[in-house]
Amino acid sequence: MNPTIHLTINGERRAIAIDDPRVTLLDLLRERLDLTGTKKGCDRGQCGACTVLADGRRINSCLALALSFDGAAITTIEGLASPDGTLHPVQAAFIEHDGFQCGYCTPGQIMSAVGLLSEGQAGDDPERVREGMSGNLCRCAAYAGITQAVLDAQARIAGARADTLTETAA
Repeated sequence: MNPTIHLTINGERRAIAIDDPRVTLLDLLRERLDLTGTKKGCDRGQCGACTVLADGRRINSCLALALSFDGAAITTIEGLASPDGTLHPVQAAFIEHDGFQCGYCTPGQIMSAVGLLSEGQAGDDPERVREGMSGNLCRCAAYAGITQAVLDAQARIAGARADTLTETAA
């Protein structure tokens, strides 16, 4: 008998039978659910290409057994944009600041940046952003654009929150 786990993936609740208890969250997403935006880089948790959000926190999905996330909310790069196609502020900032070159690491970089910002760890210092993103490698060395994109996205998100608070108070 195969165990079944329940995951909310990109807002959609799913019951998934697990054939092999050793399957990683990365392999489940890519091979069983056809969510191929999350990349398999090193398969050792060293490059960050497989970064997704689990209950809002950044994880290397290549190191995470799918069974251990039963009941979790998983967000992948495919679930980041709004249903109407509006890009998440981090996605828009990556495009604007050329935070990618070949694009292979980009989904993991973006997911890590979203996690970093939601954790409130980015600050306004480029060095702090670089430290917070240090678990994500870019072989093309687009780090300057990535850092600027994270700082810009943080400002956009803060501005949107301030606008919402102003509208609520009015």
